[in-house]
Parts: sequence; structure tokens; C-alpha cells
Amino acid sequence: MFSDFPLPDPDRPVLIAGPTASGKSALALKIAQAQGRAVVNADALQVHAPWRVLTARPDPFDEGLAPHHLYGHVPMGAEYSVGHWLREVTPLVALNPVIVGGTGLYFTALTQGLAEIPSTPPEIRAEADARLHPCNGHPLDALAAMVAELDPETAARIDKRNPARVQRAWEVLRATGRGLAEWQAETGAPVLPREAATALVLKPRIDWLNERIVRRFETMVQQGALDEARAAYPHWPEDGGTPSGPLWTKAIGAPELMAYLAHRMTLEKAKESASLSTRQYAKRQRSWFRSRMSTWDPVVIP
Repeated sequence: MFSDFPLPDPDRPVLIAGPTASGKSALALKIAQAQGRAVVNADALQVHAPWRVLTARPDPFDEGLAPHHLYGHVPMGAEYSVGHWLREVTPLVALNPVIVGGTGLYFTALTQGLAEIPSTPPEIRAEADARLHPCNGHPLDALAAMVAELDPETAARIDKRNPARVQRAWEVLRATGRGLAEWQAETGAPVLPREAATALVLKPRIDWLNERIVRRFETMVQQGALDEARAAYPHWPEDGGTPSGPLWTKAIGAPELMAYLAHRMTLEKAKESASLSTRQYAKRQRSWFRSRMSTWDPVVIP
């Protein structure tokens, strides 16, 4: 797919963003092999140890073609955030690597800096979880109530339809007495400014991408994603896959495969639902790239 792609400046780190299933890992490996670079992961789903097939992590053969870093190194249940990733990626920038992934927040932190916000106390996290997942009442009402309690500047900036973003903003305000927007205004210098790197964002045709997503999930199931789900099933928490659930449970397709293993869904329905979730995820990624990465060089995939 990228056979004619021109190689970038060998003296500048390369950043490759793109929606899931767009082929960004293949492009990263092509550049890394040709220029003797390492590949560094910038995908929040691919850091978790339980999921190789399900998150389309590079397989052992590809890992043998070039050094790979920050893939599958976070144990099941361990806390991991953009702050953890930024601290781990910082020394790797000196390797002049190819940094590739679909998590826009990681790239924003890398190229624009990250505010040092104190961690949320467990009791406040529990309070937020209880509010967004009430035993009685409608979760959308709980979300709207939480939005109403945010400071105006933060409320104007965040995606108010995203429960995870709203909960994070509410927790910061509740724990520190300062709005998330105020903390972000104190962001430090970036580790790798956009102008110091070759920054590429893949822009595939939507119908082409959606077809690839359906085919890829079918292939994932055939190649071991269901076995990964079976291995993780005994450890799956009650809130697995929800906005407030552990990070490792948010791998796209994991909740559907767990529902199949729990006999709540047929395998065909699980595959259909997971493909839909993946397409929705890709749509959110494309929206982020359009709004936050307008200065990145587009790579159009016809």
C-alpha cells in the first residue's frame, strides 16, 4: 500500500497518526526498516499486555524486523495514563524513532506539552463512578448534571458527550478546586515540538476503511482474539468496558467477546457489534485529527 511512499528526512523523528485499521503500523515499519530506526507505540490500547491480536499490535515477525518499544508492556489491571506514556517516551525520542499510533491525546502531549495534574484520590473516583452509573435514573441525566457542575472554561472545551472526558474534568475540579482548563493553561514545554518532527496523519477513504475494519475483526477472531478473551475472562470486572472501568478492558471488541463468552450474545452478533464499535472509534479518531492536527502533513489513501 505504501510501496511508492517517499522516505522522510532521516535526521528528524517521524510521527504517524491515523485511524484504526488505516495501515499506519505498516508505514511505520517500512520507514523504520529503510532508515534503521526504532518503532515506538503511541496507541493507548496497544500498551496492555493481555491484547496482542485484539489491538492489532505488531506480531513477533514484524517486531523482529525493527526494534519496537512500549507495546504490550502494561500488566493487566495496572494504572496507565498519558502521563505515564509521556514519561516513558521521552528518553526514546533521542533514538530518532518512528512514533506511531491512533491516540491523539498522546501526540498532543508529546508535541504541545502536558499539564502536571495531581492524581485523583480513590474516594473521589468512586464518587464519580457512582454518579455516572446510578442504580436508578438515566445515565444521560447523571452526565448532564456532572457537566453542569464544571467550571465554564472547562465545560466549553471538553467533549460533553464523552463520559470519560466529563468524569475526568469533574474529578480534577473536585480533587483540586481548580478547573481542568486552568491546569492545562500551565502546560510545560513539549518534549518534541511539531516543527522538530516529520508529522504525518493518514486520511483513508471512509468506505475503504470501514470495509477493512469488518474484514480485520473477522481475521482477528480467526487468529486468536477469542483465545485472548478466554484467557482474560476470569479477570473481567463487573464494570469492564464501561467509561469508568479499568483501562485494559476498553480494548475495542473486548466487551463484545466477553458477552459472547458469558452466553449473552452470539459470536456473529459479537463480531457485528465489535465492528460497529470500531467504526465509531475510527470516526472519533478522524474528528480529533481534523480538529487537533490540522498542521500535520496528510497522507491520503485513495
